[in-house]
Amino acid sequence: MHIPAIHLCIVQPLGYVHSLCFLDHARFFRHQFRRMGADVSLGKNRLRHGAVNIILGAHLGFDPSLRQRYTCLFLNLEQLGPGGASVSADYIQLLASSAVIDYHRDNVSAYQSQADDVPLVSFGHAPYLAKDLDPGADLASRPIDILFFGSMNERRRMLIEQIERSGRQVTLLDRAIYGPERDSLIIQAKAVLNLHYYESARFEQARVFQCLSLGTPVISERSPQSGVPTQFEDCVHWIDPNELSGYFSANFDTPSFHAKSQTQLQEFRKHDVIEEYAEVLAFAAGYFSEHQRQLANQAHPVWQPIQLQIGSGKDYRLGWFNVDIQPSTLPDAVLDLSAPMDLPLSIASEQAGPVVLSADSLEIIYANNVLEHVADLPRMMGNCLQLLREDGQMLIEVPYEKAPTAWQDPTHVRAFNENSWLYYTDWFWYLGWFEYRFAIQSSTYLDGQLQPCSQDRAHFMRIHLIKQPTSMAERMTARTMQADFGGIASDDL
Repeated sequence: MHIPAIHLCIVQPLGYVHSLCFLDHARFFRHQFRRMGADVSLGKNRLRHGAVNIILGAHLGFDPSLRQRYTCLFLNLEQLGPGGASVSADYIQLLASSAVIDYHRDNVSAYQSQADDVPLVSFGHAPYLAKDLDPGADLASRPIDILFFGSMNERRRMLIEQIERSGRQVTLLDRAIYGPERDSLIIQAKAVLNLHYYESARFEQARVFQCLSLGTPVISERSPQSGVPTQFEDCVHWIDPNELSGYFSANFDTPSFHAKSQTQLQEFRKHDVIEEYAEVLAFAAGYFSEHQRQLANQAHPVWQPIQLQIGSGKDYRLGWFNVDIQPSTLPDAVLDLSAPMDLPLSIASEQAGPVVLSADSLEIIYANNVLEHVADLPRMMGNCLQLLREDGQMLIEVPYEKAPTAWQDPTHVRAFNENSWLYYTDWFWYLGWFEYRFAIQSSTYLDGQLQPCSQDRAHFMRIHLIKQPTSMAERMTARTMQADFGGIASDDL
């Protein structure tokens, strides 16, 4: 079997911290696939051309049309169906029309009638988390009694209050903390508490495997529909939610509890789920082969984007062509739009594949707090004008010059005011433009929270420009005012 490259993509809407929870699952997938010799990469919102893209968090928003250019498998980690998570109809339709990997069979009926078409995986011991831990450490001396993390609802709050009435202290995280920062708290706890959030009550193995792998015991409720994988059966302290007070007052933090915990942690390390991931990798390889065959038969394999973002980093837009001058922002292409540009421009992008930027091809260009950094802004605006099709839009956000924050960034070379756009709209002929210019569709002042405001409270400006053809009168002005006559034919014989 030829093993294709694997790319794990975590969907993260701008500023949405809870997408970081998928790091645990992505790292586990990466570990298992690398054990089998796969080339595996991990990214945020970025897809990888020529690889199998396994998407985590697609319920937060994913453009289905991207499946036409990328090989995509979707990892569903949501509890679906009656009593489960409230997800959009678009997400269910995405799963129903895509190749999916799931962690629980009861989820599958929400989007697929043929359950055998969906490979299932579970989570197990993650040795990369345990390599720096002391397996003989004294659990009883840890400073946190019981740690609980996760979304809070009334049911969980009620159960936690019962535990605390038994005389035990439950530590709650007062903010969203994920990754190594949360793990540093897990390894300080005598135990982590796991309680069901949804009525569907499926076992939260995606949380529990992380804690057990970090050498921390887990106390978890269990219901008949939980569907507990084999590797957790003898490795978790199972409790009846109706007997919480008695369990915690009599059993928790006793010598027998800690001895049993050590036995459970040692037992969990023995379980290996690589066979499940070998099946998934074989499924991914077969799907990749077929999808690549379909791509090869396309009439136009080169992507000609219609949406361009100037900038990358945290602002990266999935499905757009993202360019930046800084490789560290992981753009689709390192490209300086303020430099001379010959169109059409062919670009070989590791993320987007072969791309061509042509004149009059883009529907929209978005530049969010970029123009204040550009040395040759007139050239950039000219290149943008050339790339946009007629009536194409350019959306711009820039710092307002009278705001106290306008010059706080030392890399800024300018700020903007109401007259900063005249050369691109009314005085276009100064720049050598002739056939097209920009027109202002709208202009809005924004406050420090990027909300519309009055001019005296403005920190930023949002400008909406439209590419439009010049009128006859405007061309006469250009022929009159420019150094030449505006492109008069040479009339060669």
